Amino acid sequence: MTDSPPVEPAWTDAWGRRRATPRHATDAVLAAIDAEPGEMQRTAEAVAVVRRGQSVTPAGELVTEDGSSLGRVAVLPRDLPYGYHRLRRGRHEQLLLVAPLRCPLPGQQRAWGWAVQLYAARSERSWGVGDLADLRRLAGWSARLGAGALLLSPLGAANPSPDPEPSPYYPSSRRFRNPLYLALEDVPSYATLAAELAPLAREAIALNARPAIVRPRVQAIKLAALERLWRALDEGGPHDPEFAAYTAAQGEPLRLWCVFAALNEELGPGWAHWPVGLRDPGGADVRQAAERLSDRVAFHAWLQWLLDRQLAAASRATPLISDLPVGFDPAGFDAWAWQALLAPASIGAPPDEFNPAGQRWGLPPFVPHRLREAGYRPFVETIRASLAHSGGLRIDHVLGLFRQWWVPDGAAPADGAYVRQPTEELLAVLAIESQRSGAIVIGEDLGTVAAGMRRRLAAANVLSTRLGFFEGRPPARWPLRSLAMVTTHDLPTIAGAWSREDLTDQAKAGIVPDARLVERLRRRLARLAGVRDGTPLPEVVLRAHAALSAAPSILALASLEDALLEPRRINLPGTDRARRDNWSHALPATLERIERDPFVHRLARAIGRGRGGQH
Repeated sequence: MTDSPPVEPAWTDAWGRRRATPRHATDAVLAAIDAEPGEMQRTAEAVAVVRRGQSVTPAGELVTEDGSSLGRVAVLPRDLPYGYHRLRRGRHEQLLLVAPLRCPLPGQQRAWGWAVQLYAARSERSWGVGDLADLRRLAGWSARLGAGALLLSPLGAANPSPDPEPSPYYPSSRRFRNPLYLALEDVPSYATLAAELAPLAREAIALNARPAIVRPRVQAIKLAALERLWRALDEGGPHDPEFAAYTAAQGEPLRLWCVFAALNEELGPGWAHWPVGLRDPGGADVRQAAERLSDRVAFHAWLQWLLDRQLAAASRATPLISDLPVGFDPAGFDAWAWQALLAPASIGAPPDEFNPAGQRWGLPPFVPHRLREAGYRPFVETIRASLAHSGGLRIDHVLGLFRQWWVPDGAAPADGAYVRQPTEELLAVLAIESQRSGAIVIGEDLGTVAAGMRRRLAAANVLSTRLGFFEGRPPARWPLRSLAMVTTHDLPTIAGAWSREDLTDQAKAGIVPDARLVERLRRRLARLAGVRDGTPLPEVVLRAHAALSAAPSILALASLEDALLEPRRINLPGTDRARRDNWSHALPATLERIERDPFVHRLARAIGRGRGGQH
């Protein structure tokens, strides 16, 4: 990036038309970026993507990521570890991103697996919501079927509130996890208090009879139980060596998250409305609050430790693929912690065939040169946290690594503009972190895709996402470096499209039903499955996934919703909580019933035929 304006002057829309960015949109976005003259150029010179064995001019003192000095060098050592090193030249210091050229690929090709909304995957013992014990059970059963992966909905923590945000793509933090997913029976000291907690357990388990997840009540019950367990701790609490090691390893970010959570409980969500002194995470008022709320801060750290332990246990049977949302709640923790790096705008999308008015997602973007000035620490921490206990990472809207559609505060979605991103530096961080963890990376590269983006992602071994609902080519012609699926959480399920029930769902939510879209999806589904109109739904589902099994794609996934012939889609874009309970419906069968369901087993054989069991 240079000091030239980062706003793209023109772009090609979803219909292939070249559009000029209006001057008023450019001016509004530049105002949101708020860069001083020369500031972008200075930050560009402060970071470089380099390779081992590369010459550096002028020479300087090389300081490795762990703080060791290798003295003055003109050529980077060929055995220099991948990572974040520094080159000092007098008073000037440059961050060197020493990165592999590509992210790892699995040793064994062509695996299959399930796409899972964890909250929806309840068992008979669940406390009203699918949890990490359910995930452990699901992973073990999937491994016995020969599955090689489970793609999970995001597990990020919601903004602490009595009425938690249901969307996993609108987290308070992408670095810390949602305590709603804790399995209470696996918490230290639960066995000794099981009789005392039995009334809470019965009330929570009774919520499984409801088709929708009642998050406020589930959270209240679980927190009441967890608080009782916390008070009864012996070796499982702050004096436990494992707990101490975890908090030490997580360091200042964990401490700040816990302080933020405690302040939310005391003052309510929405840090912008807190007393001025508490809006600054590094200020004296926050330090004083941390001391005053020290027990509650320790309690929230304990919750994160429990989540980490339970996720690690769930990951042992089948590799998990975590899902990284494109952004975070502006009233949440990540926005509070990194507020100086964010722009007064929202990430979104320009008008396209699915959303003619464009989209505003309510997610604040990082100002690119400020992110670089911070040494990409927020991006590093986010990717690293997402890869913990994971064999892979799916990046929602991976096109945001190239450019982001910014909608300035107060503007309509269509009045936004594309802001270029420091792509090579972001891909370098991604390669470093994925190489360290040995994880594959999947990009959700759907929407308005500019020329060259998919080629660059493929060169970095970032798998493309290919959907039967979107692709005109048969699966046999899909790329090797890809994830193959029929649909996603924002699109109709196979049952919803084939039966046209999705149109009824749209009408109930107050949306004018898009019959043309559903018919187009049905035609593509019929071509994918090789069936005619009137073919029974189960046969359509089986044949569609059998077609995916033949794709050269490294990974093919079936959703549990499609396995259960569920007509209701997970999320209907363009609707709010008053119009539709998105992200809140449980699967129509418990895990126990799913494990015994003959059709689910037939689907597993259909998609798994010819595919290996593990990555």
